Amino acid sequence: MPAPPATLPFRFGNECYTWFMKDAGAAHANRLDHMIRVTAESGLAGIEPIHSWMGDLADAGLLRASLAAAGIELAAIALVLDWNHAAETDDECRQADQIIDLLAGFPGAMLCTVQMPTSREDVETRRLRLVDNVNAVSRRAADRGVASSFHPNSPPHSINRTPDDYAVILEGLDPAATGWTPDVGHIINGGMDPLDTMKRWQSLINHVHYKDWDGEPEFALMGEGSIDFAAITRWLRSWDYSGWIILEDEAERAIDDPDGVTLHDGEWVHQQLIPRLQRGA
Repeated sequence: MPAPPATLPFRFGNECYTWFMKDAGAAHANRLDHMIRVTAESGLAGIEPIHSWMGDLADAGLLRASLAAAGIELAAIALVLDWNHAAETDDECRQADQIIDLLAGFPGAMLCTVQMPTSREDVETRRLRLVDNVNAVSRRAADRGVASSFHPNSPPHSINRTPDDYAVILEGLDPAATGWTPDVGHIINGGMDPLDTMKRWQSLINHVHYKDWDGEPEFALMGEGSIDFAAITRWLRSWDYSGWIILEDEAERAIDDPDGVTLHDGEWVHQQLIPRLQRGA
């Protein structure tokens, strides 16, 4: 499959969550090497695994060898933790530092911080705690030369899903330590317009996630929902966004066919999205 044209300042990659929609990941435990190979076969240039599901490839040497064999890059690692306390717990700090250590050996790879949704109880206090925890982790990463980006999500029990949540959390991030990963599917699922929201906090954007959405009840196969990816991607290109665009497909079909959905998404990028950008459509 052809690589994106050199005129595009960004690259497209793949998030591993698609494989972990079935049985909370149990069906695909310790299969990151397989995910890397399927990602390469899809024509996508990089991969973003989730920190707790890396299995044997949490070893830097094994991860580097697997990526090299497939010919793709480590775009980021998603660090998914609770961060519900006034400061990191000892275990949260330990897990974060392990991933920062790993990323330090992969120059250019991003630390993508994601809160595990638990509930919206005491949301005002917990949003501020989340900001403090994410800033602390991101500052430690910055000290090691690792760039960070915070990724909000949109389940009903998430405290970073609504317009009010975004205003409090994104305005509270330390821009010297972390950026923001707009996930267009989560943005619209939280009741906001993706492009308007991205424009509002453009200065924070240093990583991007794409998933499609149709509201029936939530996410759709890439290209089959209502999100205007061409308009969003043209806007990113208009100001020379040069980071990764990571596809994270949460369509129902991905539960039983994550390989097929990943291959579909790569084909969609190269056969539909990029040609539309080239035509200006």
